[in-house]
Amino acid sequence: MLRPHDNAAETRSVKNSGYTASNIEILKGLEAVRKNPGMYVGGTDETAVHHLAAEILDNAIDEALAGHASQISVALETGNILTISDDGRGIPVEPHPEMPEMSGVEVASTLLHAGGKFGETAYRTSGGLHGVGLSVVNALSSELTVEVARDDARWSQSYRRGIPAGPLEAVGKAGRRTGTKVRFTPDGEIFEEGTALRPSLLFAMARDKARLVSTITIMWRCDPILIDAETDVPASTMLHFPGGLRDFVEESIRDVPTITAEPFAGSTELPEGGRIEWAAVWPERGDGALQSWCNTIPTPLGGTHEAGLRAALTRGTRSYGDLVKHKRAGDITAEDVCGASRMALSVFISAPQFQGQTKEKLTTTSTRQHVESAVRNAFEHWLANDPKTSNALLEHCVQRLEERLRRKLDKQTPRATPARRLRLPGKLADCTRTSAEGTEIFIVEGDSAGGSAKQARSRETQAVLALRGKILNVASASADKLRNNQELNNLVQALGCGTGDTCELGQLRYDRVIIMTDADVDGAHIASLLLTFFFSEMRPLVEDGRLYLAQPPLYRIAQAGNTRYARDDDHRDELLRDVFDGSKKVDISRFKGLGEMPAAQLRSTTMDPEMRTLIRVDLPRDQHETAGVLVKEVMGRNPEKRLAFIRARAPEAVGLDL
Repeated sequence: MLRPHDNAAETRSVKNSGYTASNIEILKGLEAVRKNPGMYVGGTDETAVHHLAAEILDNAIDEALAGHASQISVALETGNILTISDDGRGIPVEPHPEMPEMSGVEVASTLLHAGGKFGETAYRTSGGLHGVGLSVVNALSSELTVEVARDDARWSQSYRRGIPAGPLEAVGKAGRRTGTKVRFTPDGEIFEEGTALRPSLLFAMARDKARLVSTITIMWRCDPILIDAETDVPASTMLHFPGGLRDFVEESIRDVPTITAEPFAGSTELPEGGRIEWAAVWPERGDGALQSWCNTIPTPLGGTHEAGLRAALTRGTRSYGDLVKHKRAGDITAEDVCGASRMALSVFISAPQFQGQTKEKLTTTSTRQHVESAVRNAFEHWLANDPKTSNALLEHCVQRLEERLRRKLDKQTPRATPARRLRLPGKLADCTRTSAEGTEIFIVEGDSAGGSAKQARSRETQAVLALRGKILNVASASADKLRNNQELNNLVQALGCGTGDTCELGQLRYDRVIIMTDADVDGAHIASLLLTFFFSEMRPLVEDGRLYLAQPPLYRIAQAGNTRYARDDDHRDELLRDVFDGSKKVDISRFKGLGEMPAAQLRSTTMDPEMRTLIRVDLPRDQHETAGVLVKEVMGRNPEKRLAFIRARAPEAVGLDL
């Protein structure tokens, strides 16, 4: 009997051919780890191979956190062999109740998700959560041996690429000694060629663990042949840090001056169990950094605990600012408080939740609240107990706030229309040469001086910008005042190179920038304000030697057709003594300002490149710190430091023009 032809059924049969249940692969034991190591240790590179060391070291640290270990040993030998031991309780050696054919050692070494850290009976706070630490290391090692000292006996079992080489065997007496020793070699078949355990990374790991757990001592040993001469890794040493994170942040800044005399450091126990420890210091210079850990596991991607710390410091700073009625306190953000601080945070909590097996980011929601509450209470007390330190820290944060707002404004400026960018200030008399090569701009004070300078200049290569009065002192002004100051905006537009981090010398419209002010006290004051502006806002221009001070004369001295110009009183006296005949009448006139000088005299004495004298402002790169301190003391907001500077140098001042 003929039946209709089922084309659809035939098509399905063709598509499914070759894919049956037999194609579904079942990975047994530790095969899954060896097939896909990236899922468990993040890859097969150098970072991954050191993750093996971290897993074993974390197991030893967990014993210490549980109160059962106080000494740990880390030893690296030739052949890429690492041994880590502790004096804890030792892995149980008796048969497992659910798998009587296997000892506790073999269960922990060969089965994924088997360990003593799922509940809270053996470990209340630990870094290992998934029960994959020792078993994963075993799977990814060419050889691994576990030795346990427990109940007056020593037990040992070896493995080859995760497979037992024999049963767990008693190998001798242990006496009173207890603990676990794991000796392993990362598998060269798994990890990238040339990947090896590095002494510098292992030593840094051991040192960090010792800092985080002040009750333990870590004995470090490394074969000297493995140590790079350029590193500071010792062949053997004892690591013990009773000061904890406070010592950590102090060491991170060494001799760098800090805003506060002492770090803000402390610790507290959590009501439901666990502990929080923190330390923070604010250096006067340098970049900020925050290092954090959860149950001694590094969390380089941060997480909820770091968010709690930042919130605590930010809100605590704002609260103190409100208390002292600082008008900018409410604008302070976490970037202003924490962006340039060196901080360390360690939390110990039960059942932490991480992002991924590599545990680089903590995601436990409740931790943020616990950290913020504990740290903020301590921080507010710390601020209230030392007003001098607190005020200095508050001013530091406000300065960072204003710098942040200025950078934001600078980033917004390039988004203006091209026509807007090319618009130059009305008081700029620009030169006619289109390229910057060989050109210079004279910055003068007032329309009168500007008028004389415009007449005296060479129109092709010399530009003149007249400022109105004394400019803003940028060392003590707020970011708002800086943004809204028209004179400084005119100056920035005229130069065209931007300010702060966005200052680009390639965009500077002139070869030289010349400050040309009157040769009296007021002129010196204006020059000081301009120097402060260039140092603070256009430092690359100063570093490159593009900034100059003109030397206009203060006196005109004439005698019988012989005319000379003196830049100050000392120069005047020198000319009268050495150049002019004292027996004849000498006509001495003092210029009231550049605006009072005839254009011809201003050109010949101050602006003509063939006749003038310029002083180049020099800022050697190794003197940035000294210059910064000087500007801060003399031009900054603190009048006490300015007064101390004046008093200290008053005996050296003679012949002041007051």
